Amino acid sequence: MQLVTAKSNPSNNSRWGTVDADAYDAKWEEMQRNGHNPHGEVDFVCRFSPSFVLDAGCGSGRVAIELAARGIDVAGVDLDAAFIDAAQQKAPDLDFVVGDLSTIRLGRTFDVVVMAGNVMVFVAPGTEAEVVRNLATHLSPGGRLIAGFQLDRGLSIDGYKHAAATAGLELEEHWATWNGDSASASDSYGVLVHRAPPLSGL
Repeated sequence: MQLVTAKSNPSNNSRWGTVDADAYDAKWEEMQRNGHNPHGEVDFVCRFSPSFVLDAGCGSGRVAIELAARGIDVAGVDLDAAFIDAAQQKAPDLDFVVGDLSTIRLGRTFDVVVMAGNVMVFVAPGTEAEVVRNLATHLSPGGRLIAGFQLDRGLSIDGYKHAAATAGLELEEHWATWNGDSASASDSYGVLVHRAPPLSGL
């Protein structure tokens, strides 16, 4: 995979507003100091025992780095070069790539593609279906696309499910949190697992 990096510039503007990777990382470090688990998404992904994972919308690498620490071959993609630079500085041996999730082609497939946090509500408006369709092409047969996002930010559960179904994916699980709380109509967050078709005959 081609590695693309950029010089860190904490004043760069991005979909996040003003980029400050250190402040973003500090939030998760504080969570851990206060006794909370900052790796709920990683625990969730590891339930599926993947060997290869794409962290789509990886930010500064929190999820990808923890997945790698657990022995998983992982790559990360994000549109924001400053965050990719921060991730690369923390984990220079991992593959972090600057790219648009709706168009990037990595030339390989993964057992799991995960969009942790709120990736889907930060993609360019109107590209949600393109993002899902493109990420689906990076799944191995039977691989899983896993996404979690807030439900009051312009993307509904039904809208996401429709995009996944259009991309040829089958809904496998729907939860209210990364901890596996049961979903309901009043949820403010959703975690969905969609599966790619297996190889023919399996």
